[in-house]
Amino acid sequence: MKERGYNHLMKRLYLKIYLTIVVALLSVVIVSGAIWRFGKPPGPVAEGFEVAGELLSGVLPPADAPAAAQQTAIRQFAQRLQVNVALFDKELKLVASYGEPPPPPLSRRPGWMPTAGGAAWNVPLPDGRWIVATAANERRHPAIGLILLLGGIALIIALCAFPVVRGLTRRLERLQQGVETLGAGNLSSRVKVEGCDEVARLAGSFNRAAERIEELVNAHKLMLAHASHELRTPLARIRLGIEMLGEDGDAKNRVALNEDIAELDGLIDAILLASRLDMTKTLPQPEDVDLLALVAEEAAHFDDCTVDGAPLTVTADRRFLRHLIRNLLENADRHGKPPVTVTVARDGRDAIVDVCDSGAGIPEGERERIFTPFYRLNGETKGSGLGLSIARQIARLHGGEVAVVQRSDTQSCIRVSLPVTSVHDRGAGMGDAQK
Repeated sequence: MKERGYNHLMKRLYLKIYLTIVVALLSVVIVSGAIWRFGKPPGPVAEGFEVAGELLSGVLPPADAPAAAQQTAIRQFAQRLQVNVALFDKELKLVASYGEPPPPPLSRRPGWMPTAGGAAWNVPLPDGRWIVATAANERRHPAIGLILLLGGIALIIALCAFPVVRGLTRRLERLQQGVETLGAGNLSSRVKVEGCDEVARLAGSFNRAAERIEELVNAHKLMLAHASHELRTPLARIRLGIEMLGEDGDAKNRVALNEDIAELDGLIDAILLASRLDMTKTLPQPEDVDLLALVAEEAAHFDDCTVDGAPLTVTADRRFLRHLIRNLLENADRHGKPPVTVTVARDGRDAIVDVCDSGAGIPEGERERIFTPFYRLNGETKGSGLGLSIARQIARLHGGEVAVVQRSDTQSCIRVSLPVTSVHDRGAGMGDAQK
């Protein structure tokens, strides 16, 4: 039971981070203790140096004694304590030494000082002389040991912490990629669940959310398909009933019913097309399309509509592009004022299609809102409000754009820009789009 509780705690991310900090702090404590322990001679040895200095003041030859006598006394003292010893006079000149002679005191203060041969102890004598002693087995500067110790601790911490930190960030990076892929429209995106901590639970929550979103979108698409089928079935029966009325029926009512049915049928097509465009990220059937010819074909279905321009070829899905042109022409015919003019031209690397009418135009504050689905200008009752929204969706699917533009020769003009595939000089045409 205790083991199970311990394993549960170790699956928590915040505990991992906390334990990493605790280990780092313990390492600092260990390093500090090591510096205190190994950075100076052991306490008994240091005390022995101080006591020996006091004793030596009584047993060493006086300062004016022969150098040989002082050398003999220093040698005996060093051999007995197994240290390197040097005796300096008041001017810090070397008088006698044994072993590797330590340097003279740097600050004329008793105590510890660092030297090239290791830690040294300075002991002043009552007559002004100095005794400097170092351990006989000390062969390197204490800073070297300190650097090596700190470097070793740092290396161990770095080697131990890197796999933990990198494993955590790698999982977060994969989770980020999954979120971006889902946001780009790939609803089948999932991330791998690794571990049992908060990041793993977050990845699992993301996968469940993505699965739920995919189910809802698929259900939405299925609902639209069923709705279109269920709506078209009674529409077909109504149309059949109207036809069976024959010549004896009320012609005016029959025409009105036919118009309502056609409008409802068109609304169903528009909703289905908008839903399909939401899920489409690439062109289903790309091909080279003669833009001018396609515009002329669609314009032929409208009265008082003229087409002018240069033959341009674009890579497009022909059905989608036809929907785009037809929606703009229907919008101009329904909400504008004849005559309607369509101009096809090239502007740099883009093919430009301007659909203009002689109406009052669109207020500046409404020029972006009219591309919102189901949005209508004030007072408008015609149409479903989907035509311009679908036109923009189709243009952006082709790498282009649809927007309201201001031209000097007309107040009402909507422009389509599409990337040009090639230009065929099949007659005189306009070089640049009118501004």
